[in-house]
Amino acid sequence: MRRSSAILLACWALALTAHAQGFKFSDPSPDAQAEAAAKAQRQEKVWDQLDTPCRSRVKNRKIMVLIGEEKNGYVTASQSSFGRHVDAINNRLKALGLKTYSAAQIKSQVAQEEIDAYFKNDPDRALSASKRMAAQYVLRGVIASQATRNAIVNVNQVNVNMNFTLTDGGGRPVAYASATNASYAGSDVSGMALTLIEERADEVVAKLYSDYCRNASR
Repeated sequence: MRRSSAILLACWALALTAHAQGFKFSDPSPDAQAEAAAKAQRQEKVWDQLDTPCRSRVKNRKIMVLIGEEKNGYVTASQSSFGRHVDAINNRLKALGLKTYSAAQIKSQVAQEEIDAYFKNDPDRALSASKRMAAQYVLRGVIASQATRNAIVNVNQVNVNMNFTLTDGGGRPVAYASATNASYAGSDVSGMALTLIEERADEVVAKLYSDYCRNASR
């Protein structure tokens, strides 16, 4: 309620200032209005999820973020290819009080076979990696893409989907989240995934946090 009141007051003050100075703003298009409303709704949901009383439970806990890309049914997970993706997620996790590892730190301390184990459902090797990093949590993200032809505008369209699974130190899943984006940009799936993460990371991390807190309280 306080946030909504502050936003309304700010908009009211801006409108008065514009009127006093003789400025005239054109009415936004229906599409722009719908997009702005959807964005505001998503942000409000993020705030609500982050209000879940659980910060003390995760404060100073260590979390390792691993990203892989699925191609033809096989996941490639060389972390050197996903440094910026990991950083974007880490920045949000740090804001919650968690301690994170960069992709370079993970690559230097964990064998590629152990990283691959997270994407091959090999629990023994996966646990070895988390123990090596002394991580209480592991967040695994899988990038998947699908190319289709958009007949309406006659261009190639690439749909990128990212699924995230948060596991505890014992390898048990405790929360899930996903994000999806469609683009006409072409075949740069990794670049599109980075854009998707940067646009939706707040929502993804907030959902993981909220779900984890609810599950932990049961």
